Amino acid sequence: QVQLVESGGGSAQAGDSLRLSCDASRRPFSMGWFRQTPGKGREFVAGIRWNDERTDYADSVKGRFTIARAGAKNTLYLQMNSLKLEDTAVYYCAARRTYSSDLTMYDYWGQGTEVTVSS
Repeated sequence: QVQLVESGGGSAQAGDSLRLSCDASRRPFSMGWFRQTPGKGREFVAGIRWNDERTDYADSVKGRFTIARAGAKNTLYLQMNSLKLEDTAVYYCAARRTYSSDLTMYDYWGQGTEVTVSS
């Protein structure tokens, strides 16, 4: 089991930046961020493999969002720059402890943190 606790959500204006954090109770194989808006399914945002920091991003956030990890602390970050109205969502942290070449597949989920972007 892996417990995940997100923090850092909140409100921002379009064009601003926010940073999300997620603390994992155990070292993961990989971790990722997803987001969900009302009436829509959960959408992959970004993922990172812990040992070599290989990353993957959704096209909608490439060049604006950066996923990173602090390995010694089992902490995941999502730096969100140039925020857009459509980035408004509940953001979820996710983790897996077993091998997968797919950085969009996870077994453990956090409770979510809200991000609201306004004009």
